[in-house]
Amino acid sequence: MKKRIGLLTSGGDCPGLNATIRGVAKAVYERIGADNVEMIGIEDGYHGLIFGEYHVMKPSDFSGILTMGGTILGTSRQPYSKMQVIEEDNINKVSNMKKYYKEMKLDCLLTLGGNGTHKTANLLAEQGLNIIGLPKTIDNDIYGTDVTFGFHTAVGTATDVIDKIHTTASSHRRVMLIEVMGNKAGWLTLYSGLAGGADIILIPEVPYRFEAVMEAIDRRARNGRAFSIIVVAEGAMDADEANMKKKERAGHREQAGYKTATQRIADQIEAGSGYQTRVVISGHIVRGGSPTAYDRVLATQFGVYAATLIERDIYGVTVAMKNNVVTHNPLAEIAGITKLVPIDHQMVDVARNMGICMGD
Repeated sequence: MKKRIGLLTSGGDCPGLNATIRGVAKAVYERIGADNVEMIGIEDGYHGLIFGEYHVMKPSDFSGILTMGGTILGTSRQPYSKMQVIEEDNINKVSNMKKYYKEMKLDCLLTLGGNGTHKTANLLAEQGLNIIGLPKTIDNDIYGTDVTFGFHTAVGTATDVIDKIHTTASSHRRVMLIEVMGNKAGWLTLYSGLAGGADIILIPEVPYRFEAVMEAIDRRARNGRAFSIIVVAEGAMDADEANMKKKERAGHREQAGYKTATQRIADQIEAGSGYQTRVVISGHIVRGGSPTAYDRVLATQFGVYAATLIERDIYGVTVAMKNNVVTHNPLAEIAGITKLVPIDHQMVDVARNMGICMGD
């Protein structure tokens, strides 16, 4: 009897998803045999598993996708907080997922995604399904792994944005603020800010003081630097907001007319000084494009390791990279935990020792 393996990609897309799908499939075909395996593609993430939208894939489906961004399976966001809530459509999502898992006659399901995806993967594992997670996110915030696929490509893309802003900032002698994705964790902002030569880096883990930001800009001006580059994580917050709960902070910003701190900081700078400011939101650009060579290799490593887990019937785990060795963690131990940037992290120290203002 053929081993039937389900694949789904969930949450925000990122470079490396297709490379990982390819790595899994090619390694499974090689290790178990193409005649002994059926790969089942589940469409649009957990949505496809909830509503039974899937198709049997052929070996040819996995050719030519190594360099492709996005995901050939499609993706969607299905909030974990609602997975066990029966809404107006009267659908029991967990029951449906178990039902279609059995209907597909799956021996296991591979879920490629970030923190929310892993929480739902753990929920399904607790329900008795054979689950293997694969850590995908540009935010690099999955606990238990040193790196996630998609992160290095996103760093490169965000750095390219910062590089291009440098020339216009210097030409017009402006303070340029570049907003980078990262609502809870500042890894992407920190690394791209360092790589792009930012003067000020603001991340969620280090609440900023506007006075410190302004002093850094003034100091550059006194030293003959007529422009400044500020890289801001979308989740950056000031010291007052850091003491607020999430809903309170959102209400505070809505009342002030800002969704993120970036535009507020820009307006504060212009109001309190003679500096011209401009805001650039890199947004979903950092999710797109072809994965870098590093991410292609990492995705392939992760995919091959997942194939090994399938061959050994090891489930209820997620693949990880620790100290340059690919391994796995129990889903129950990592699901729901966000890997934040420690305030004493080596890369934070590197930034400070380069004279970069972290806002505190």
